[in-house]
Amino acid sequence: MSDAVEIFTDDNFEEKVEKSDKLAVVDFWAEWCAPCRMLSPTVAELAEENKEEIAVGKVNVDENPKVAAKYGIRGIPTLLFFKDGAVKEQVVGVRPKEEIQSLIDKNK
Repeated sequence: MSDAVEIFTDDNFEEKVEKSDKLAVVDFWAEWCAPCRMLSPTVAELAEENKEEIAVGKVNVDENPKVAAKYGIRGIPTLLFFKDGAVKEQVVGVRPKEEIQSLIDKNK
């Protein structure tokens, strides 16, 4: 995984995402989820390409049930786009890199 991808947890989510002053893209995933593994390289590429402007991180829903429950994560992979402590966009399932990048550009 890219160094640009942070690991968000129940313990650090508020500080690193909800209180961040820049766009944060959060990938909710699980180890056993094949589509999550398919999306992971795309998330890593986007993190690397946008690392100066946004925060990108992953939340393992099995290890961090509080954050997943708080945001009503039902299907994974789910990408949530946070700005100023609020969810601005939500994408469920594997999506093309270009589509995710356009959401990043729209919200940063």
